Amino acid sequence: MPTNIINETKLARGLLDVLIRAGLVAALALYSYKVFQPFMGLMLWSVILAITLYPLHGMLKRRMGNRDGRAATLIVLVAIGILLVPVYLLGNSLTVSVQSAMQLVKEGGLHIPPPTDSIAEWPLIGAKLHAFWLKAATNLTSVVQELAPHLKGISLTLLGQIAGVGVGLLVFIGALIIGGIIMAYGKSGERSAIRIASRISGSDKGKDIAKLCTATIRAVAQGVVGIAFIQMFLIGLGFVVYGIEGAGLLAMAVLIIGIMQLPATLITIPVIAYVLGTEGATAATITFSIYTFIAGMADNVLKPLLLGRGVEVPMPVILIGALGGMVTGGIIGLFIGPVILAVAYQLFWQWVEDQPEDTEASSGEQA
Repeated sequence: MPTNIINETKLARGLLDVLIRAGLVAALALYSYKVFQPFMGLMLWSVILAITLYPLHGMLKRRMGNRDGRAATLIVLVAIGILLVPVYLLGNSLTVSVQSAMQLVKEGGLHIPPPTDSIAEWPLIGAKLHAFWLKAATNLTSVVQELAPHLKGISLTLLGQIAGVGVGLLVFIGALIIGGIIMAYGKSGERSAIRIASRISGSDKGKDIAKLCTATIRAVAQGVVGIAFIQMFLIGLGFVVYGIEGAGLLAMAVLIIGIMQLPATLITIPVIAYVLGTEGATAATITFSIYTFIAGMADNVLKPLLLGRGVEVPMPVILIGALGGMVTGGIIGLFIGPVILAVAYQLFWQWVEDQPEDTEASSGEQA
């Protein structure tokens, strides 16, 4: 048999072996993904929480005799306590509020204060808002009957959202527990992450890529979740001091829309309008309105200061990644989006700067 035919036969067999192996690896990866996919969100949240809380774990570990397990357990228990206490208080407050509202409706004791005449002078919506408010204040039963068909669908949607929040809370607690386990083995996890990054991007870039991912997740946690908590505290404090009904619920809504990267003015402006509409323009209402409006705009000042701090990537890249990731992947995408965009940005500029020597020499000669 000629040599060329033998070589072609060996090449065909080698190519067939490669295709079979690639197919088997692809099938194994696809089946592994299907098996792991139900736990994907849980594990991603676990890694995000572990990376975010690991600096605190290191500080506590040094004060507890370098006991990784004890420090991680303490963080998990305190975090669960901090999480469950407000949830319990909020649920109890909602239950009491709903029961009181139902009792008032049954007894006919629910009264809405009439609007002031100045509301009718507001541009665009003033006249319609004043008429609807006045009708609700004088004949609430007819207004409820008109809105009943719409309220039914809204209530069903709201109940579904509340059930989803309950499931999400359980998933978050589970992720917190798993994150504590990851923190307890933080050193080995860090080494594994560097090895994986080095295998993908090369040994000279793996450590930098792993550090970039870690810093990006922490920056987003500080710049998004941290700012949302600051706004919740500032706005909630103003609501409590002024005596706004349902201040805790409104503050929780500020936290949620802050994490969703929506403006807090969606909550503050209606509250300001309600206070000015019911009590008029006094020194107290004007002071409350100015403070609440400024607190609702605080994220515009805090975001450039906190978002992207400690990351060797421009802040707009982190912000675009957070917004785009949240739109495409929800809350979990808020963390994954900036990481992917930051890594892509870093690799792109490394590729741009890593030019061959002959290209640089030729460009220098032309200059």
